[in-house]
Amino acid sequence: MVACSGGADSLALAAATTHVAHRRGMAVHGAVVDHDLQSGSACVAARAAEQLTELGCDEVRTVRVRVGDAGGTEAAARRARYAALTELRPHGALVLLGHTLDDQAETVLLGLGRGSGPRSIGGMRPLDVPWARPFLGVSRTTTVQACAALGLRPWQDPHNADPRFTRVRLRTEALPLLEEVLQGGVTAALARTAEQLQDDVDALDGIADRVRRNVEADGVLDAASLAAEPPAVRRRVLRRWLLDQGVPELSDAHLREADALVGQWRGQGGHALPGNFVLRRARGTLLVECGERIPPTG
Repeated sequence: MVACSGGADSLALAAATTHVAHRRGMAVHGAVVDHDLQSGSACVAARAAEQLTELGCDEVRTVRVRVGDAGGTEAAARRARYAALTELRPHGALVLLGHTLDDQAETVLLGLGRGSGPRSIGGMRPLDVPWARPFLGVSRTTTVQACAALGLRPWQDPHNADPRFTRVRLRTEALPLLEEVLQGGVTAALARTAEQLQDDVDALDGIADRVRRNVEADGVLDAASLAAEPPAVRRRVLRRWLLDQGVPELSDAHLREADALVGQWRGQGGHALPGNFVLRRARGTLLVECGERIPPTG
């Protein structure tokens, strides 16, 4: 299933997908998400669906979503879009997304600026089932040229030129300045950085999985055994374990405080976590409990 906004990236992806898939006897579904954030968005969605049909998609579906405001418009629209695509996805199908080399560079730069750590700076993955991004090595310029060569008419989203959005300023101000100062090649270099970090993250995650199997029993962690591991491995063990315990989200600060109960143990009390959870160390083990069950300390 190809997700298509009507822009050059996703239209070029739809053209490439139908070209390859039909020669292999595979069906291609098209999905258009109308975020209803601008006047005339329904017409834009209808035109995108029409072009998907012209390209040869076997089935095209359009859905309108309601975008909230939690976390800002960009983040809220992304959540609504991914939720809709999940609902539209045929059973067992990959969802192809039109993210390009330029999008990857922007993601890495955003992660660097926010100090988000290697998992975030590693950017988007080419395959993260059910999501697939075949164009992560293709520039935005190439997709525009491909649409022109194929006679496709991509939509120019006004939001892509609106400086109120962080990514727009990265795209139109920060990256061009870096390209000028460093004399070119920055976009490709940032994308390479993401690829390298993904390999490192995968390797450390694999080590952390093995360590977790050795230090976890009955839903608690052996803090003394975990303390012997390097901090990067400990925090990965803690992150996956805490998420599996139901903690809804974890920042770097949360993980470092949790890790202090392992690597810098001095008899300190429990550490509060999102979702009204508390991480405690008791008798050499780490356990997660609901906050209301733990009496306050005075």
